Parts: sequence; C-alpha cells; structure tokens
Amino acid sequence: MDNLITIQALKYGDHLHYEWNTTLLEKTDSHIFVLGNYGRKLNHYTKQKVFTIEAWTIEYFSFHSWFTVSADVVGGNIQQFYCNINQPAKIEGNVVSFVDLDLDYVQRNGNWKVVDEDEFESNSIKFAYPDTLIHKAKQELIGLKELVSKKSFPFDGSIEKFIDRIPR
Repeated sequence: MDNLITIQALKYGDHLHYEWNTTLLEKTDSHIFVLGNYGRKLNHYTKQKVFTIEAWTIEYFSFHSWFTVSADVVGGNIQQFYCNINQPAKIEGNVVSFVDLDLDYVQRNGNWKVVDEDEFESNSIKFAYPDTLIHKAKQELIGLKELVSKKSFPFDGSIEKFIDRIPR
C-alpha cells in the first residue's frame, strides 16, 4: 500500500461531501491512523470550494466503530479534538471513506461539547435517515462520550504516540 491515503467524507446515500489527502501512519485490520499535512487542500464538494487547512492533524478512522477522530497538533501538543459520528469507515485501495452523520463531539480549550445537532436533525429529514440509523447515531454519541471520559482507545495516548512523526 502506498503511503498516500485519500479520505472521503460522504453524506448518507453515498453523496461525496468533501475529501483530502493524508499520509499513512498505521494500518491494522480494525483501523487506520493518518497524518494530515499542514497546508493540505480540502475539496468541499457540497460548498463547491477548496479550503487550505493550516494545521497538522493526526486522524483516526475505524472500520468497526461509528466515529472518527481528528486531533489538531500545534507545537508538539494536541490543541483540539474533532470527532464525527459516522458509519464505520471503509478502505478500498488507497481511499478511506465514511458516511458522516453530522453529529460531532469536539474538544476545544479543554472542554468537550456536542455540536451540529441542528445539522443532524435537518439532514435526517433531507437524506431520509431511517429511524434505526437516527437511534444508532445517538447511541454511538453516548458511547463516544464514555470512551473519552474513560480515556479508552484511541483516547488513551494512542494518538499522541504519532506526534513525533510530524516534521519540525
């Protein structure tokens, strides 16, 4: 496998939402860790714009769990976490994709909070989420909060072990 990994965020129904390129850090049967380079381009198809991301990120995508993690790294420390609730990621060749279900759990300035609940509600109607999917997303958010509070994988230092792979 090449070290270049393209990440694709999809909306329910497999509509391409946005994508960016990363560098492989670790791949197992259950997950992948990648490095998002400072200055990378994020193609946001929904907004029809290209954004330049001015942060290094260590990102986690699970092939079994219903969340992703992106950790912004500044000066050798994690500055913030951004977690998406989503269907488990899939990998095909050098492309990792996941269906973003809009609910996000974010840590900024040391405080965790749920964001985009309004987007979850509106997109559940727009994209016709089945009731079982709505319930599953809400349950997975509860589970994610528990993982964070208990400092369970990948919040157990597993992300931090890759910080030294960021070029100085």
